[in-house]
Amino acid sequence: MKDFLKFTLATIIGIIVSSAILFFISILVFFSMVSSSESETQVRKNSIMMLDLNGALAERSQDNPLDFLLSDEYNNYGLDDILSSIKKAKENDEIKGIYIQATSLTTSFASLEEIRAALKDFKESGKFIVAYGDFYTQGLYYLSSVADKVLLNPQGAVEWRGLASAPMFFKDLLTKVGVEMQIFKVGTYKSAVEPFIATEMSPANREQINAYLSSIWGQLTNDISESRKISTDSLNAIADCMLMFYPAEESVKCGLADTLIYKNDVRNYLKTMVGIDKDDRMPVLGLKDMINVKKNIPKDKSGNVIAVYYAYGEINNGAFSSTGEEGINSVKVIKDLRKLQEDEDVKAVVLRVNSPGGSAYASEQIWYAINQLKKEKPVIVSMGDYAASGGYYIACNADTIVADPTTLTGSIGIFGMFPNAKGLTDKIGINFDVVKTNEYADFGMITRPMSEGEKGLMQMNVNKGYDTFLTRCSEGRGISKEELDKIAQGRVWTGNKAKELGLVDELGGLDRAVEIAIAKAGVNAYTVMSFPKKKMFFESLMSTNPGNYIKARMLHSKIGEMYQQFSILENFDERDRIQARMPFDLNIQ
Repeated sequence: MKDFLKFTLATIIGIIVSSAILFFISILVFFSMVSSSESETQVRKNSIMMLDLNGALAERSQDNPLDFLLSDEYNNYGLDDILSSIKKAKENDEIKGIYIQATSLTTSFASLEEIRAALKDFKESGKFIVAYGDFYTQGLYYLSSVADKVLLNPQGAVEWRGLASAPMFFKDLLTKVGVEMQIFKVGTYKSAVEPFIATEMSPANREQINAYLSSIWGQLTNDISESRKISTDSLNAIADCMLMFYPAEESVKCGLADTLIYKNDVRNYLKTMVGIDKDDRMPVLGLKDMINVKKNIPKDKSGNVIAVYYAYGEINNGAFSSTGEEGINSVKVIKDLRKLQEDEDVKAVVLRVNSPGGSAYASEQIWYAINQLKKEKPVIVSMGDYAASGGYYIACNADTIVADPTTLTGSIGIFGMFPNAKGLTDKIGINFDVVKTNEYADFGMITRPMSEGEKGLMQMNVNKGYDTFLTRCSEGRGISKEELDKIAQGRVWTGNKAKELGLVDELGGLDRAVEIAIAKAGVNAYTVMSFPKKKMFFESLMSTNPGNYIKARMLHSKIGEMYQQFSILENFDERDRIQARMPFDLNIQ
């Protein structure tokens, strides 16, 4: 009994001490975050902005209190922070140039395209850009090619080999465990279901992938050709010879790089570009420093607001994914858009969409909210990496749609998936029986195949959803349903092609969408404000599931893009059965 009391007392003391330690750690982290976020960065003479790219890029930055538990090697960047920092660097006279340190960045080409455009605009100030890489990944070389000087490690290489897409197929895996996916879809090119029912691409899917890969590659080669003064034919010839396996000198000879230099000597190289001696000070401002640099613009007193509302991730009905990402929560988005609609100070709304789609039902709900908002004030859509299927659904009736040339959009189609796990239950020796009062009382049970009647009802529902989707797009874009159906059918298009087809109005990034919103609002004085507001420390802490968040971050850092593919099966039950979304994983490399 005495030992029991000792053990119990020790346990209670341990819990109290542990809680106290965690509490004080939280307080320290909180105040360090507050102090770092509120302290203004003072820019000294002859400063350089460093864009150190090594991690993953998201639409918006959002600090998470749990990040301090994870390795510093895994960095999360916000596209909003990068674009804003480049703009501030252009406006600040003490910042003489930008240094890009290109290591590795998980993102899509449309985001790289927006950063590249911002860097190109920065060069118009007469300031320089220098890029350095030990090994340039293909995406970061595209970004870095806008620099005045591209520096390369003498033992390094440039990955320049062309684009490929290699989707993963799960059919044989599902067959082995005894699960069959029952598919209902509309759209010849609606390929999101193929990984579950096939072992290779269908001819239609192969056709569309070839088309959008060629379009993206054409944009990359044209942009690099303009910056590096190398013909597109030469760039394709370089890609075909796999230059990355040759000595680094070959990258200089063919014009992809300018100088071979070790990283240790880059600082002195930058001082030469600034025009100062090796012994002079050259302050280097990282992205976190630049976020706290004061903007060089006078404060607006008009009260007019141009709202930029960010909607990114999978579209859902309010469910939180076990990947730790909230996505586009239709319940929250509808409430937020209603507030913007009722706010008389908000003169126009730019809806920034970066989404592959998701729940068809949730997409319809958001479409209606945007339709109501549009009655009160201009709505301009800016498309990011993706605005496809459900992502296009919520964008289609905006006053103006702006997309990057490499944005993936369209994918106007609907599908439904229901698993039949009868084979699995037979394998493990579990049997089910049922008693029901009506014909379809047990609809949706995964322990048996669907009846012909149930299949007919499901397909009828999917057909109805597709017709509604077509109607929304037809009315929003002013294209007849018959003509629209010819370019719909679930087909994915790049922004370049979508503009030709009338699915988008202009090519450009978020800045261009804001310009259009200002013009349509008819205001001379205004403040651009971002919504929804970023979460504060404790709000973020309380809304984060620690287990899901840390698991997602750790697995993603270890297995990279493969995590996204495996999470498809892991999170299958969290998704609505009727989906308006593009393929779960495009796997463009």
